Amino acid sequence: MRLLARHFHATSSLSVHKMAPYSLLVTRLQKALGVRQYHVASVLCQRAKVAMSHFEPNEYIRYDLLEKNINIVRKRLNRPLTLSEKIVYGHLDDPTNQEIERGKTYLRLRPDRVAMQDATAQMAMLQFISSGLPKVAVPSTIHCDHLIEAQLGGEKDLRRAKDINQEVYNFLATAGAKYGVGFWRPGSGIIHQIILENYAYPGVLLIGTDSHTPNGGGLGGICIGVGGADAVDVMAGIPWELKCPKVIGVKLTGSLSGWTSPKDVILKVAGILTVKGGTGAIVEYHGPGVDSISCTGEEGSLVTWPSACAGPRGPVVERRSSMATICNMGAEIGATTSVFPYNHRMKKYLDKTGRADIAHLADEFKDHLVPDPGCHYDQLIEINLSELKPHINGPFTPDLAHPVAEVGTVAEKEGWPLDIRVGLIGSCTNSSYEDMGRSAAVAKQALAHGLKCKSQFTITPGSEQIRATIERDGYAQILRDVGGIVLANACGPCIGQWDRKDIKKGEKNTIVTSYNRNFTGRNDANPETHAFVTSPEIVTALAIAGTLKFNPETDFLTGKDGKKFKLEAPDADELPRAEFDPGQDTYQHPPKDSSGQRVDVSPTSQRLQLLEPFDKWDGKDLEDLQILIKVKGKCTTDHISAAGPWLKFRGHLDNISNNLLIGAINIENGKANSVRNAVTQEFGPVPDTARYYKKHGIRWVVVGDENYGEGSSREHAALEPRHLGGRAIITKSFARIHETNLKKQGLLPLTFADPADYNKIHPVDKLTIQGLKDFAPGKPLKCVIKHPNGTQETILLNHTFNETQIEWFRAGSALNRMKELQHQ
Repeated sequence: MRLLARHFHATSSLSVHKMAPYSLLVTRLQKALGVRQYHVASVLCQRAKVAMSHFEPNEYIRYDLLEKNINIVRKRLNRPLTLSEKIVYGHLDDPTNQEIERGKTYLRLRPDRVAMQDATAQMAMLQFISSGLPKVAVPSTIHCDHLIEAQLGGEKDLRRAKDINQEVYNFLATAGAKYGVGFWRPGSGIIHQIILENYAYPGVLLIGTDSHTPNGGGLGGICIGVGGADAVDVMAGIPWELKCPKVIGVKLTGSLSGWTSPKDVILKVAGILTVKGGTGAIVEYHGPGVDSISCTGEEGSLVTWPSACAGPRGPVVERRSSMATICNMGAEIGATTSVFPYNHRMKKYLDKTGRADIAHLADEFKDHLVPDPGCHYDQLIEINLSELKPHINGPFTPDLAHPVAEVGTVAEKEGWPLDIRVGLIGSCTNSSYEDMGRSAAVAKQALAHGLKCKSQFTITPGSEQIRATIERDGYAQILRDVGGIVLANACGPCIGQWDRKDIKKGEKNTIVTSYNRNFTGRNDANPETHAFVTSPEIVTALAIAGTLKFNPETDFLTGKDGKKFKLEAPDADELPRAEFDPGQDTYQHPPKDSSGQRVDVSPTSQRLQLLEPFDKWDGKDLEDLQILIKVKGKCTTDHISAAGPWLKFRGHLDNISNNLLIGAINIENGKANSVRNAVTQEFGPVPDTARYYKKHGIRWVVVGDENYGEGSSREHAALEPRHLGGRAIITKSFARIHETNLKKQGLLPLTFADPADYNKIHPVDKLTIQGLKDFAPGKPLKCVIKHPNGTQETILLNHTFNETQIEWFRAGSALNRMKELQHQ
């Protein structure tokens, strides 16, 4: 046993540069050494020393500290705790003295790790470089998944991306090496799938610079999307602040069957809570139906473990990836995150992905990884899975829910195009091995009757491991045979990285995806594209039929031989029967000694730009602020800072600021990217007008509607207005991440004390914000509205600043404040 442990340690130190899962290495060692009876956990680790991941063998899981903190808090609060509370409060910086009140107090937390995708990592690493710190304080990783445009297909698109993004990839790779951050190269896969396969575990507190970081809740962790400045705080070893979240309980009963999938659970929840119903809350799934979410039920497929891996365990029935799907789309209801309790399904997934040691440690601490009996939820939703029907949500918003059986009729009534131009499966929400298998099962039935997709059809694997495995097992070829194109292991069309050629901009059309978000123009920059989201198997069926009027539960297709047939509900293995194929080597481990590592940013670069500190508050009230734009209706971060072709400028603040608010609708004229210049009285693009004001020393403000800044976590939506001279954003309400991002950059996110006051402000008015000299938590500010006719009226503005955040504002930004503290 000792020989095996030493042999494995030597091997694993070499394998950290490989993407090959730990499980494959263990299996090969067992075969080579003839060891079959010893459990991997008992041989390779000690109870108190279990690594968080096999890429960081010296960073350990601290369930003991989690337990200690939970006990302190439970004794203080004297009540049962939800699972969300256990994990969050278990990571408190000071559990003994921390004030805890759901929805009110700010918690100071110590997250376990940080994950960054390449589009947001650029600005995060630029800010970390500005901090002057030598190394990150917690395990951190960069994942290259956002900059690969879908155009011709996987290999060609990946080669093209590596070529045109070489400067950015080199910056991220060298910055990672310099500051101790792991680097997943382009082609490795989507950040959230990589996290599931390697880094997520029950009880982890992980923050990620992507709004769909909650995906990791499918493995029982609290995984929260944040802006880059929050990530910098954690990487710098500073306690991270989060408003104490409320907890929404979703009690699941019954079991799924037929065409109904776990995706339908979150589509149903989105329909109930809407895009802002989860704001400030963690959604916690529980109840007897949870186990059915993780498996395909009595009619599900048996996953037979290979003998080298199985030992005495034998076959299992499971569907782990589905819990991650549900948590992933919790971002679409504004939730802080979502989570499932630890169960035997998670244990088996951890086993299969080479983390049996983590699973066994979790078993020992299981009481802390599930909710206490009798715990209280701020809101409770009950869903009977046995009564749930397949859903499809859209267009233009992910909370407009329709049963699949009814969407065709609704589309006819509303004038939405029935003809489906493109069906797209994959993205971080539904790109697991099982997702691909279920779609292939639908496609195989069509092929058996001589049919192919009537719509265009694309497939995005979640990771290099998934891509390689579905290629080996034949799923990819089946999906190609039915008419599909397999894209690169990346985000692709889900985030607007799609060089779409089949329509012209402005052409009304319908697409159906298994993605998570369907805001106007998000996928292809065409505001007339009606995008619907549903499960991958429903997407596949609809792409074969080519119309929204098709209901696979009841409708028939006509085969090539003229005979009618009905598609059967698909079934597939959640895990491959053989080992996962790891595919290509895509991981770069940071070197132990990085003293000689250079990180170069050319002063003439159009892709990267070192940051200059923002100006400090001058100690005065903000007088005569010009209104840059009064926004009408929905204004997501896609409206504020568009993705797609703009992603290439995510590391260059001045260049990307040329997309500021170009998607927002101006209430004055009902147009996008057209605002009045108060000086020249001419209408022009929003960024040009903002630059004009900045050049002439005119400070400005944005006025917004409900849930301003919903959607992506991109902090560029906060950096850009600050860079171009903005001082405040005044709205009816904010999305959580965006509100925090604005505070981090020294802006004032303020809300109308009376939402009706939104109607008192006109685009031609000027605003003065008073009370900043006495700026204090919970104390409203005054806003004097100055109308062109000389009249004035005063309204109250609320805010959620605490003392620390007020210090950010006074210093000019959170990063400025960090530097001040370093010099004290």
